[in-house]
Amino acid sequence: MEIEAVLKRLCGLGAPSGFERPAVEAARELLEPLVDEVWTDRLGNLIGVRRCGRPGAKRLLLDAHLDEIGMVVTGRKDGFLRFRPIGGVDPRMLPDRELMVLTDPPMLGVAACLPPHVLRPEDRDKAPDFDDIFLDVGLTQEEVERLIPIGTPIVFRAETIPLGERQICGKSMDDRACFAALLRAAELLKDSDLDADLYILGSTREEVGGMGAQTAAQALRPDYCVAVDVTFGRTPDSPRGESFVMGGGPCVGIGPNCARWMVRRLLDKAKEAGIEVQKEVMEGSSGTNGWEMQVANEGVATAVLSIPEKYMHTPVEVVELSDIEETAKLLAAFALDIGKEGGPQW
Repeated sequence: MEIEAVLKRLCGLGAPSGFERPAVEAARELLEPLVDEVWTDRLGNLIGVRRCGRPGAKRLLLDAHLDEIGMVVTGRKDGFLRFRPIGGVDPRMLPDRELMVLTDPPMLGVAACLPPHVLRPEDRDKAPDFDDIFLDVGLTQEEVERLIPIGTPIVFRAETIPLGERQICGKSMDDRACFAALLRAAELLKDSDLDADLYILGSTREEVGGMGAQTAAQALRPDYCVAVDVTFGRTPDSPRGESFVMGGGPCVGIGPNCARWMVRRLLDKAKEAGIEVQKEVMEGSSGTNGWEMQVANEGVATAVLSIPEKYMHTPVEVVELSDIEETAKLLAAFALDIGKEGGPQW
């Protein structure tokens, strides 16, 4: 599997929370050759299973969300659009930014606000809020009312491009880079005998509360789950204790969202396979789907595995290709013999 090609395909699609269908359909095509059965549920979650063929087998669920942050049209004035965020969109990212309005076909717009020349002195040092920004799509009022309904989703317009020789840059690497890691893990396991049923989940609505993964875990009733998401990649201005080395391998979460035996098993499997990993202390909520999946039904033994990413929730999110590959290798190693070697439920 060519990871860069998978990222170009998945990240090139506009699919904010609640509007994930384009990403789910593309992800389904990529997942189908690697598992026995694929389906979508009532919240649009993509689910694939590779059955081990053993009666009463344990269930291992690997999750990465397919939605992205975005915006939604809330009004139209003088041919310009008003909009609000879906998920954690920082309005400081928006002035002069190119956006895609997800009409059919999609329509280019530019986020517009007053230039500094005409701002009042007291407003020049203030960051704009959503109330200060319009989206200019180059249409008249009559045209926008006819062509762009209220409730139309919007995403960043951003190409997926190489950044140097090892990194790749674009929108929605959070969390489609992690879904690419799940696909690669399934590929690595394709010719291996499993002793647990392996479920691959491309979940929806993570950026607005994790409802997709929560309901999927309720329905699938896994014995173990691993939430795979991004964490903060290191930059010159980032806190050393809260950011992680790009190319340093995946980050194993440690904290109350993570079953201790699963943490130990991830670290042991990494050591056995020569996979470089980093440790990420999560003293409270992990901020991932693991927080919701952990309390599904009677509770699920959960781990959190993260890929370092620079510039999270921007149009220029950056990941290291080697970190995706190493994450996939660790997930594959973790899945092997999990039925026999799995620990207690807590």
